Formats: sequence, structure tokens, C-alpha cells
Amino acid sequence: MGFMNKLIGDAGASRRTDDYVDLDGVNAPEPEADTQVHIARINEKQDIIDIKDTVYAGDIVIADITRHTTQDRTMEQITDELQQVARGVGGDIVQKDEDQIIITPRGVKVSREKLGR
Repeated sequence: MGFMNKLIGDAGASRRTDDYVDLDGVNAPEPEADTQVHIARINEKQDIIDIKDTVYAGDIVIADITRHTTQDRTMEQITDELQQVARGVGGDIVQKDEDQIIITPRGVKVSREKLGR
């Protein structure tokens, strides 16, 4: 799989957390950050506790939901809870394809328009 496919994904391919490439070798200064992006995997309802805490703390979460289908009752409950969190902090929530949910804190909106073609 090429670097760009790892970065933005390959249509129809499943992704795993270890598909992300750590760029520690890049000689870039480490800037101070008020907001971080976290990667999470939702396997069961209990997993959303850390996600909620992270969003309440002001960070962004990209959650992998490949274990669930969008028609799964557990997934509906999880989505409802995460929507309440996003509303509660004045943030945003969006589902990307069938495998990811992005939850943001106040002041961060997820664009619904794709870049490029």
C-alpha cells in the first residue's frame, strides 16, 4: 500500500490503527499545541468513555467503527451518546464512510466538502 493510500485511505479497504505511519524521523520542530488529534477504536460501548473525556478536554477524536455496522443497535446508542457530547461542548460530529466517526470540540467544525476532485 502506498504512502498516500495509508494517509487518506483506499476505497473499500479496511484500515487499522497500525496502518498510520509515525513520522518521528521528520526533522520538524515540535510546536506547542492547544488541540491534539487522537485515534480511537470503538469495539464496545465502554470505549466511548475515553473518547468523551478527550473531547471534553478540547481535543479531536477520529474513531474507527469498523467492528460495527451502521444498523447495529449498539452503534446507534454510541452515535447518540457521541452526538450529545458534540452538542454539549459546542463541537461537531460526522461519520466518514462506514468506518470512522470524527468528533470535535468547540471551535472546530468538520467540512462536509471533500478537497480536490
